[in-house]
Amino acid sequence: MKASYKKHIIDFKKPSGTSRGVLIHKETWYLTLHDDDKFGIGECGLLQGLSIDDVPEYEQKLQWTCDNIHLGTDVLWHALINYPSIQFGVEQAFLSFESSDPFKLFSTDFTEEEKTIPINGLVWMGDFDFMNKQIQQKLAEGFQCIKLKIGAIDFNQEIKLLDSLRKNYSKEILEIRVDANGAFSSVDALEKLHTLATFGLHSIEQPIQPGDYVRMNQLCQESPLPIALDEELIGITDKIEKEEMLRAIRPQYIILKPSLIGGFHGCEEWISLAEKYNIGWWVTSALESNIGLNAISQWTYTLNNNMPQGLGTGALYTNNIESPLTVENGHIYYSQSKKWNTKKIEKVCI
Repeated sequence: MKASYKKHIIDFKKPSGTSRGVLIHKETWYLTLHDDDKFGIGECGLLQGLSIDDVPEYEQKLQWTCDNIHLGTDVLWHALINYPSIQFGVEQAFLSFESSDPFKLFSTDFTEEEKTIPINGLVWMGDFDFMNKQIQQKLAEGFQCIKLKIGAIDFNQEIKLLDSLRKNYSKEILEIRVDANGAFSSVDALEKLHTLATFGLHSIEQPIQPGDYVRMNQLCQESPLPIALDEELIGITDKIEKEEMLRAIRPQYIILKPSLIGGFHGCEEWISLAEKYNIGWWVTSALESNIGLNAISQWTYTLNNNMPQGLGTGALYTNNIESPLTVENGHIYYSQSKKWNTKKIEKVCI
């Protein structure tokens, strides 16, 4: 068995805004395993400025991984502890290689019987009209849970948007999550959380920047709106440190992004600790192409978590790889009538 990697730039259909800036392109890397008869594939997805492995020597570490692929998944996972996206790519590639179908990493009713996973509809930051247009589109598409990126435009405009939404859709009909990506200041965060809570929201992700355990704990204890940690998990690789963080902050939820926190194994460590402390959780993709999203979706199905997951990002790109993944009525499923675009995979991945 040999391994190789290849870089690919995926392009957003529309510029997508977050509190960290506007996304137009995304860099990703495909790791492939191959011998004379079969191949396996995994995606190593980076988010610039957020991934802890967004470093100049990233490509060198990919080459090292390929040169040492004979070490196997477990040894490589520990050796790549500071490269969570490569850890995830290795996990995917080995599962793919060892499967009779390289695109079915887990044999479940998700891949065999078109069983679905509920997901949230993602609404990107922008001006009032732009966000409102996205919301109306998601509602028309049958989503019963939407996630709004907030923190980039005027807070009063965001409140106006939520007010308009809630006047038409009660919390019994529509679940609303918001994601601040750390945009609030620690000084006025609690006041904003009280305001947001009046709209019957499900939760808010990462209201303030990560690293301030004391203030985040205060917010989690005092906020009338449940708080979910996202960026707070990035960069914590030791299981003891993970538990120390959860005990220090005591959030209501944590968000699991395999590309950012050590793949399936890293996420499963977080899940076991979260359940120990009665902390809820759900899974979100980190803007992977359909290769990575496929792996995350299949793994998520095995977890039996009935909450809406953050897996609706496959349609964001102009040059994604066509796959059986299908989003319909607020759910994602693996269509039996659709096929992978293997010619495109050979061109951009291998």
